[in-house]
Amino acid sequence: MRLLLAEDDAILSDALSAQLGAVGFEVEHAPNGAVAEYLLLRHPFDAAVLDIGLPMVDGLSVLRKVRETKPALPVLVLTALDGLEDRVAGLNAGADDYLTKPFDFPELEARLRALLRRVRAAPQAAAVVTAGADGQPLPELGRLVFDRDARRASVDGQPIELSPREWDLLELLLGQRNRVVRKEQITQAWGSERSAGEAPGGAGMIEVYIHRLRRKLEGSGVSIRTVRGLGYLLEPDAAAARG
Repeated sequence: MRLLLAEDDAILSDALSAQLGAVGFEVEHAPNGAVAEYLLLRHPFDAAVLDIGLPMVDGLSVLRKVRETKPALPVLVLTALDGLEDRVAGLNAGADDYLTKPFDFPELEARLRALLRRVRAAPQAAAVVTAGADGQPLPELGRLVFDRDARRASVDGQPIELSPREWDLLELLLGQRNRVVRKEQITQAWGSERSAGEAPGGAGMIEVYIHRLRRKLEGSGVSIRTVRGLGYLLEPDAAAARG
């Protein structure tokens, strides 16, 4: 598994490169944001660990640029900034996970492997998908078509670009359609070892991903409704239902 490590602390980057290499990763190191952006845009990687406080170009700017062409690349943000606003900014920029310094290497490895487990090859198609590989009709809701086996979702034949966590969230909401999905269920689907109530900023992280998924589902005839105090419900838009 090829990994980009963008970290400007030489001692930390050397240690992480050695530890990640020892557990099976092929690590490419970027000492600043400019190099990280260049490598990520021009070379294939299975995942990236990205520090926010990079010299030359900050990590969030790198992440936003990379997300324009590689929306599905698993990216873990590694930073000393641990405020709620910092976590939300990182997730809004496109991070799939957020780990603050100081940290223990086993947790970093576990989080990376959890991200990689969610990524499977997903062929892109511009045509409307009406049947899966087994010839059976695919689940539809509104104008949203969902192919679980190919890990592909589309609206009116146009693929929706989803990060691994956004995919897991949509899959859970579709699987529980007409039923409220609790935040604890979302955390479990993401493979977290802690409940949303115990992890700092956990509830805020879920809300960020709900907001991002809502934006991507605009115009699909499907919406995510917040059921206050309980969780979230995927349902057809009111306008679509009237039509």
